[in-house]
Amino acid sequence: MHLSLIIAAMPAYNEGHAIAEVIMGCRKYVDKVVVVDDGSVDNTAEIAESLGGYVVKHERNKGYGAAIKSCFKLARELHADAMVIIDSDGQHNPDEIPLLLEPLKHGADLVIGSRFINGNGKNVPAYRKIGMKILDFATYLAGGIRVTDSQSGFRAYGKKAIENIWLKGDGMSVGSEILLNMRDHNLKFAEVEIHCRYDLEQCSSQNPFAHGLGVMLQILKDMEFRKPLYYFTIPGILAATAGLLMGIKFLQDLYSGISLSYGPTLLTLLLILIGIFMMFTGVILHAISKMIYQIASSQKEI
Repeated sequence: MHLSLIIAAMPAYNEGHAIAEVIMGCRKYVDKVVVVDDGSVDNTAEIAESLGGYVVKHERNKGYGAAIKSCFKLARELHADAMVIIDSDGQHNPDEIPLLLEPLKHGADLVIGSRFINGNGKNVPAYRKIGMKILDFATYLAGGIRVTDSQSGFRAYGKKAIENIWLKGDGMSVGSEILLNMRDHNLKFAEVEIHCRYDLEQCSSQNPFAHGLGVMLQILKDMEFRKPLYYFTIPGILAATAGLLMGIKFLQDLYSGISLSYGPTLLTLLLILIGIFMMFTGVILHAISKMIYQIASSQKEI
């Protein structure tokens, strides 16, 4: 498959110290470099424009997810056949862009640059690696998507992905949201090995623990909508079952002449009632989410 127009898009927030090298590296492999300046107060936009970058400015800092949404919007406006999203702080190596583009030429819709395949990832700090694996597992629970690096910011998107991925969140959880969109639209994906630098003084503007917690909370919210049977019904069944087992035990004690205490009896009733409520909530939300998905699908077909 021939890719007529390939763009590299990068969110940028106060990256004047590094963005020139990233832009120059990308220009060797793409037709156009797009920079989404997310409310920077330094000279990020000026440097990008001086190097021929197509710059779009946010009036204020809206967040990483908002910048990624602008990247997709611009790709659609430019009718791009492929878009590579890369960090603007120098963490990613632009010379690896061809590795991400190659699977697009052979039918993939989305290519994830993974830090953890083929024995890679040795330079990733241990605390980051643990956090990333937790988020990988959470993403799998939310959408049934098994990838080795769900939070990678170095990815390539084909035309089908560009046209079908529409994002809602503005935060760092956009990486998982994209994968859930991919699942919704049955997009084909591949993973390729990439490397990431962690020796940069300004490699991240956000505390990794706060970042991870924020992503996890958003994934749980997505799971609440996308998989209410897992989020509500299964825990409800477990709670109701525990309550029923406790109730049977208490009835046996009562039959044996042992008096019941107020606290455990109340706990038994609460577990049963809460369990039943959660089961019904999960079933109802599951029906609603399926209906919303069908409506959304029919509107896109129209």
